[in-house]
Amino acid sequence: MPTSGQLIRPPAVAGLFYPDDPDMLRDIIGTYIGAVPTHAKPDRVPTPKAVIVPHAGYVYSGQAAAQALSRFAPDSALITRIVLMGPCHGVAVQGLAAPKADAFATPLGTIPIDRSAINTVASMSFVTIDDAPHEKEYSLEVQLPLLQTVFGGFTLVPFAVGSATNDQVAAVLETLWGGPETRIVISSDLSHFLTQQQAASLDEQTAQSIELLDWQSLSYDHACGRIPISGLLTAAGRHNLSAERIALLTSADTAGPPDRVVGYGAWAFA
Repeated sequence: MPTSGQLIRPPAVAGLFYPDDPDMLRDIIGTYIGAVPTHAKPDRVPTPKAVIVPHAGYVYSGQAAAQALSRFAPDSALITRIVLMGPCHGVAVQGLAAPKADAFATPLGTIPIDRSAINTVASMSFVTIDDAPHEKEYSLEVQLPLLQTVFGGFTLVPFAVGSATNDQVAAVLETLWGGPETRIVISSDLSHFLTQQQAASLDEQTAQSIELLDWQSLSYDHACGRIPISGLLTAAGRHNLSAERIALLTSADTAGPPDRVVGYGAWAFA
């Protein structure tokens, strides 16, 4: 529970991207996790250091995100910190922006911000401390109820990533890499507003680049979160991690029309 005087970032897209009723929210996330294929259950595959997950409304991409984030479950007792990065959708950011807020809230409760971790990277010239990019940023928020369901408790180190290089993102990740207590979540959708056929082709190219850790081949059209993805791929290469594809789909596969789709993918890195 937050203490008096704490600065809390309230949910901005509860009731829009996911249910704002706690019971409904728990039910839908439980359904997503319960629907994870048997061969992909968390106790049957390696526990990842990092994942890439989509960030659309739950009806579109919640199942894919839940399947990836549930991979952390076997280590839930060990994991105490999540480093979360996603692209900025509403506020221009030079570099990476961490919040001033003490906690982020969702209908499932509050998540404390790891201020010590943020202070560790705050001296980097490309890291700013600014609540404005976080106020309405859904790429980070939509992951929080899923993470709250997988973990009993954890601290959060969130970054809204704007105009940055892969090396800058990787430098932040390397500084906060830690051990088994720290895991990384990169939030990104893939192609936007193509036909189903066009999206499937482009997203397969993106998937192959991710699985080869080939950040150089990713461009603006491949993924809205290509910059944080590129930083993760850079760091993953340095740590000899490999990428496993968990899901690759579009909004037409879940709840949208086939003529103007958004692509979604999920990967685990171990």
